Amino acid sequence: MSDDYLRKPFSLAPAPAVDDPQTSASGNYTPATSTFSSAPVSPYLNYDSRFLRQAQPEFIFPEGANKQRGRFELAFSQIGTSVMIGGGIGGLAGVYNGFKVTNALNQTGKLRRTQLINHVMKQGSGTANTLGTLAVLYSACGVLLQYVRDQDDNINTVIAGTATGLLYKSTAGLRKCALGGAIGLGISSLYCLYLLSQESNNNTNSSPKFL
Repeated sequence: MSDDYLRKPFSLAPAPAVDDPQTSASGNYTPATSTFSSAPVSPYLNYDSRFLRQAQPEFIFPEGANKQRGRFELAFSQIGTSVMIGGGIGGLAGVYNGFKVTNALNQTGKLRRTQLINHVMKQGSGTANTLGTLAVLYSACGVLLQYVRDQDDNINTVIAGTATGLLYKSTAGLRKCALGGAIGLGISSLYCLYLLSQESNNNTNSSPKFL
């Protein structure tokens, strides 16, 4: 395809006539394009499809900026999500405990509804507060480690998870503090192993495409 052809505006007008003995012999022949308007179409339709084949994603990033959100940007969504999930779980547990208690006391009517609301609000707020506090501690440790080490990897995740467990149970004694750190270490390690397995699966599934 020549460049001269690409510079010409796209049009649905019929092509110029060519002296052909077979075409001239059939005098009643009418080209199909003659039914369309001879006005040129918008020049924006005249493009080269080679420019649409982009090897890289068409995103514009500021100079020196990362192509993914850091831990500080993700901290806000993590904290909010943890609070909402905690409120939902605590609310469901409050409904269950409320029905259990009111049935045991044979409470009905307004008294039962009041007890159910009290259980939902009390247990929902407590669970939301717990998960929100854990999210704040984890996000703060992760942001601090990223700032100190100047990189974001699975090591930051493991250290932040362990530090979160230690700090959350730091006022409950040395034994419970160590137990909280072990739980945080276990959960963060399992999460990192899951991420590594997902990356390995993506690499093995995408590699045959380039063979």
